[in-house]
Amino acid sequence: MNFRNYFLLILLCLPCIVQAKNITITRLTCEMQEGFVVVEGAPRLGWVMESPENGTRQSAYEIDIREAFTGRLIWNSGKVNSSQSQLIATEGVNIASDNPFNYSWRVRVWDETDTPSEWSREAKFRAVSSKYSEGKWIGAITRQNAHLPEGRKFHGGELKKPEVKAAWEAVDTLAKKSICLRRTFRVGDETEGGTNRKPGKKIVEATAYVCGLGFYEFSLNGKKIGNSEFAPLWSDYDKTVYYNTYDVTEQLRHGENAVGILLGNGFYNVQGGRYRKLQISFGPPTLLFELVINYEDGTCTTVHSDNDWKYDFSPVTFNCIYGGEDYDARREQKGWNQIGFDDSHWRPVVIQEAPKGVLRPQMAAPVKIMERYDIQKVTKLNAEQVAAASVSTKRTVDPSAFVLDMGQNLAGFPEITIRGRRGQKVTLIVAEALTEEGACNQRQTGRQHYYEYTLKGEGDETWHPRFSYYGFRYVQVEGAVLKGQKNPHKLPVLKNIQSCFVYNSARKVSTFESSNQIFNAAHRLIEKAVRSNMQSVFTDCPHREKLGWLEQVHLNGPGLLYNYDLTAYAPQIMQNMADAQHANGAMPTTAPEYVIFEGPGMDAFAESPEWGGSLVIFPFMYYETYGDDSLIKKYYPNMRRYVDYLKTRADKGILSFGLGDWYDYGDFRAGFSRNTPVPLVATAHYYMTVMYLVQAAKMLGNDFDIRYYTSLAQDIMAAFNKCFLHKDAAQYGTGSQCSNALPLFLQMTQDADLNEKVFMNLIKDVEAHGNRLTTGDVGNRYLIQTLARNGEHELIYKMFNHEEAPGYGFQLKFGATTLTEQWDPRQGSSWNHFMMGQIDEWFFNSLVGIRPSTTPKQGYQKFIIAPQPVGDLKYVKASYETLYGTITVDWTCENGIFTLNVSVPVNTTAVVYLPGEKEPKEIQSGTYQLVCAK
Repeated sequence: MNFRNYFLLILLCLPCIVQAKNITITRLTCEMQEGFVVVEGAPRLGWVMESPENGTRQSAYEIDIREAFTGRLIWNSGKVNSSQSQLIATEGVNIASDNPFNYSWRVRVWDETDTPSEWSREAKFRAVSSKYSEGKWIGAITRQNAHLPEGRKFHGGELKKPEVKAAWEAVDTLAKKSICLRRTFRVGDETEGGTNRKPGKKIVEATAYVCGLGFYEFSLNGKKIGNSEFAPLWSDYDKTVYYNTYDVTEQLRHGENAVGILLGNGFYNVQGGRYRKLQISFGPPTLLFELVINYEDGTCTTVHSDNDWKYDFSPVTFNCIYGGEDYDARREQKGWNQIGFDDSHWRPVVIQEAPKGVLRPQMAAPVKIMERYDIQKVTKLNAEQVAAASVSTKRTVDPSAFVLDMGQNLAGFPEITIRGRRGQKVTLIVAEALTEEGACNQRQTGRQHYYEYTLKGEGDETWHPRFSYYGFRYVQVEGAVLKGQKNPHKLPVLKNIQSCFVYNSARKVSTFESSNQIFNAAHRLIEKAVRSNMQSVFTDCPHREKLGWLEQVHLNGPGLLYNYDLTAYAPQIMQNMADAQHANGAMPTTAPEYVIFEGPGMDAFAESPEWGGSLVIFPFMYYETYGDDSLIKKYYPNMRRYVDYLKTRADKGILSFGLGDWYDYGDFRAGFSRNTPVPLVATAHYYMTVMYLVQAAKMLGNDFDIRYYTSLAQDIMAAFNKCFLHKDAAQYGTGSQCSNALPLFLQMTQDADLNEKVFMNLIKDVEAHGNRLTTGDVGNRYLIQTLARNGEHELIYKMFNHEEAPGYGFQLKFGATTLTEQWDPRQGSSWNHFMMGQIDEWFFNSLVGIRPSTTPKQGYQKFIIAPQPVGDLKYVKASYETLYGTITVDWTCENGIFTLNVSVPVNTTAVVYLPGEKEPKEIQSGTYQLVCAK
């Protein structure tokens, strides 16, 4: 080759080399999850791309799937001409559930010039084990021998009945004790004649499947595996039982190994003992375990839970999800979960009854200690305060008591490092409020809940509870002194204490900041409340109830989806809802349904359409965010059964039961809806669920259901307008904000002139209340979004840019660090609810202006940016991580000039609406600055 031709070849190749480096594949997902993923059937794959150049997009892809260890090719897609980079189906791939090996996969893509990228790194997934359910459940006592009461009615006054007390007192005490289980096993040995062993087979993969109910801690060779708390995530154990999967290849050693499991009660076994919201038991603590070890020579060893295990009582002497936990460190057995431990005095396990529920892999992220807080203030109670607090708190307060303000209300537990003599005890009482004397006050949140630690007397001892948590800001310490304080009674010395903020580790996917400090603080307030209640399920509060009240799921759904990665968490919430559905199609207000509300005054709490409607509404919010219609398709039969059930409860199209606009606002203590008729709210949600069902039927191509439920929706709307519309006054119901906002939001007026008049009346009512709302838990979202969709952003700004009640500013002024149950926290019984957090949706879809495109719904592959500069806002900057990458929006408004800086992920398109401009600008991936006059 001559020099000239060589030079030309270089010139021809250079663009290809440069272009090939334009796209970098940065994030591989399986079922939208990163890391080690367990799948059922053929998985859906996805990836995120980055490029330094604007306008980069994918034109094709190629996927390669192999058996991770052997490298055997399982499937190759070939070059597929498509811009799709999420939820890629791998139909036809033989993912065998009995295959003991992991699978690995990688991808490469072609850009808009048809130039290929480099292959991505490899990611792994594993098929659900087909043999795990064949193992034996083991523990200390069977359910039959424990004599546990059956049923889900044990709450409230029912618990006070003599026959109920007698039934629970007759339970064998062994059935609620925390136990340790252990077993040793050998790995990788080869035998040569008799019992002689030689090291031989190399471990290539080791996978552990663990389900310890109610909660467990799993250790191998003395080290805890994983960093989760309260595993597995709780469920209705009669319907679904979640298990966890761990890659433990690096934790095993050749020769002898030891596995240890610590079990606690959780929601699986709530027998009470102190405070309890309810009592329910699915059985005594129990374990199902399987460890699959694959060797280089293709052989496999499996360790099951069986009769070869032993157990003994753990140092956890009391544990209840509601009542707290006690720990006696003197009962620790050093090395109990390691090899070489003498377990000759331990007891043989018994084979127990298996839970009734279907075993399912836990896909949602685990609950973990995510944040820690230090002491902000110390207050020593004097003798007079101790005496008064003993009366107000209904417990004898120790004279040594002092109270720590940890600065942040949260869900979790304290962690202590303490030094003292063997047998000394320290008691920790936690609360989110204080009595007048300054002691921890649990009167409104469930008492008594506390933690008691008995020292072993061996230097510094560090401990935190394992199986219980509470909502608190303050910690009252009894039986100890802080390091550096006088200690005339030789009490244990508390060398360190922290509040551990425990919540679901689903990723935070957004940021938000504005020039308005009330809005910034409100956003933080809501985040801390959401995180406090984002546990195994979305709870109402982290102390009094801990139940999964369902209205929050859809009424706060958009805000939750803007802020957190719910790709795996949401499907698990849907499974819980489906499990809670009754045989007649009815939906309870809570899921899992650990307690059935029945009896005088409890009907509204048992069922309410605004709560049960989450089953139908939330899958569509998930679909709009992620472009994933699988929840709609999977739960369509459940949705239809629920709508059919509501039809049986309707009287000429009107539903008249439920909680209505719960906790609405006025000159009264909030509770049941006072401003808006319950039937109006219930019927509007009945109509909404039917309309969503029609959409679902269209997606499934079910022509009969389309016709049937469309007709039903029309009948409901006609009945609604006949019953609640006052046409002459252009008002619905009582004319309250919720009464008018709901039909406007749902477009039920069917008359443009009437619609405008009703909307003007809605605005007049807000203004008549001094630009303040009167809505509650249900009406808030519909009020805010109805105003926003009709361009009344300035009014929304006025409604929340103040420090009066109702509003977030008042809660901040009050000193709240989490969102409170009532608009006026002085009236409420909980200072850690997130049900009033609907403003977050407006922050993101209006102030920031990020919204998914509705045509087509592709989960942000195409999206809208339409920021709304309102009031005296000078800037808003935010980010939102989608499946395709991170969208950033940063706008300023100064001297009449609006400047918008945006970043659009690779392979996506943004439709940008600048303030005051009717025609949008469509931009491809990259970074841009757009300027206009406001």
